[in-house]
Amino acid sequence: MLTPQLVSTATPEDADEVRALAAAVAAADGVEAYAEPARRDLAALGVGGGRPTTRHLLVHDGAGGGSGDGGALVGHALLDAENADDPVTELAVHPEHRRAGVGAVLVDAVLAASPATRFWAHGDHPGAARLAARIGWRRARELWRMRRPAPGGAAEPLPALTVPDGVAIRPLRAGRDEDAVIAVNNRAFAWHPEQSGWTRADVAEIEAEDWFDPDGVLLAWDTTTGELLGFHWTKVHAVAAGVPEPLGEVYVVGVDPGAQGRGLGRALTLAGLHHLADRGLHTTILYVEGDNAAAIATYHRLGFGRDAIDVSYQR
Repeated sequence: MLTPQLVSTATPEDADEVRALAAAVAAADGVEAYAEPARRDLAALGVGGGRPTTRHLLVHDGAGGGSGDGGALVGHALLDAENADDPVTELAVHPEHRRAGVGAVLVDAVLAASPATRFWAHGDHPGAARLAARIGWRRARELWRMRRPAPGGAAEPLPALTVPDGVAIRPLRAGRDEDAVIAVNNRAFAWHPEQSGWTRADVAEIEAEDWFDPDGVLLAWDTTTGELLGFHWTKVHAVAAGVPEPLGEVYVVGVDPGAQGRGLGRALTLAGLHHLADRGLHTTILYVEGDNAAAIATYHRLGFGRDAIDVSYQR
């Protein structure tokens, strides 16, 4: 019997099972089951960390032999109410327990706890599409993962970096430039459900990550006014299962709306790509909204191709 349990915190044993389930899903599907903020929550689960706005739904198979008396953990959902007006859920079903009703139990329990939530399906998994069809939900948003070199393609040399006149690009000065980056980010992404509303605490959380490198945060400054015009925050993923070498990422590129039209987006993107290439990275990924045709065209011209889709489902 499948038994859903909604908790705000988890025992260390349950937390270990959740992380093991997430790893099994990533290994089977080739994509992470959870976005980065959720993965940080999972890393802190069971040790008193994580965001206070998240809850966890655990589904055990009731067969014994797992955590406590409930059996093995076969499904998990993370309910995120950080934005109370736009709650989000990410869920995962253990690969060995799919097509057995676990997803339906998860979805029903999530909707009972958070009727207004929307769901993210990472990798556009067909099981997620079936669940969405079952409850009559639509594909509301697509987030593309793009890769350079493009899947099946050969690596092309990067174009030369040309910096617009009156602009200087230099690395982040940690402890000095963060407020300017936050201000530009929040103007550039005022429309964005996840990227908007950065705070000092959000940036501090990212800077505490093992992968953070201030030399990989490239800032474009107006040489006349001294104002920050835009930034490119790069990321290097460590070697992991199924990934034979470190992976670069165009983590965030933001340009102040008042500085649009000066070629800063392309210049900052190229500056970051050259930085990653200089570190010896051969593959770079990025995420972009599926309906952002202009950005996608720019990334295609830089040698990127789509290799995965994340889908948001909602009523």
